[in-house]
Amino acid sequence: MNASPTAKRTSRLSDAVAEQLERWITEQHLTSGTQLPTEKSLCERFGVSRAVIREAISRLKADGCVTTRQGSGAFVAARPGQGSFRLVRDPEHSSSIMAGEISDIFELRYLVETGAAERAALRRTAEDLERMRAVLARMQDALVAQVDAVGDDDAFHVAIAIATHNLQIARFQAFMGAQFSDSRAPTWSSDGHRSGRAREAQAEHVRIFEAISRSDAKAAREAAQAHLVSAARRLGLDPLLWAGDKTESTR
Repeated sequence: MNASPTAKRTSRLSDAVAEQLERWITEQHLTSGTQLPTEKSLCERFGVSRAVIREAISRLKADGCVTTRQGSGAFVAARPGQGSFRLVRDPEHSSSIMAGEISDIFELRYLVETGAAERAALRRTAEDLERMRAVLARMQDALVAQVDAVGDDDAFHVAIAIATHNLQIARFQAFMGAQFSDSRAPTWSSDGHRSGRAREAQAEHVRIFEAISRSDAKAAREAAQAHLVSAARRLGLDPLLWAGDKTESTR
């Protein structure tokens, strides 16, 4: 039996609401256990029925983004994706990331973030640019105050992924944000500020943003590539292990 037009419409609405809620959770850096607004509040916010809200919450629950408690409502789960995808670490050094593992993380970042920057340049909206601009401003403030801005660094790259308007790219970047944070932490550490790593990284972020704002896909990809290569070198890694079309380096 085919679904009724009403059922199809409800499903489309719930998908849209779920996407917006997931984006809101990511952008607000809501931690595990944070309670979401009530069904009534969500109905008013999105202008939809309780049925749509409940279906949206069910989808987010299935995706591992939220949990529900009988009589209490919906809550943010562990950061999206950690339950279904984790970086594999050396079992003998599970409490820290080893040099080879950081190199692997950078290769993954290289593949994801350069493509996302290119797509963002082609598809970004004024709202997307404003989101990126706001995060860049927070990182600039952190640079002046010489404080940690790893969360905002993560948020900048998530904002780029959101600007691709490909939900799967945006979700993957958000899912991997916590994992990528370990590779960004040295940039925003006290030593990172003293050595100039944070200042250099911020300048690279600005170049990526400027290319995206000009809708220059080639320049955006190249700026993202340069950022990842420079970031790797700042940490003493060899980007020839994974950057470029050809390499004589071997693993």
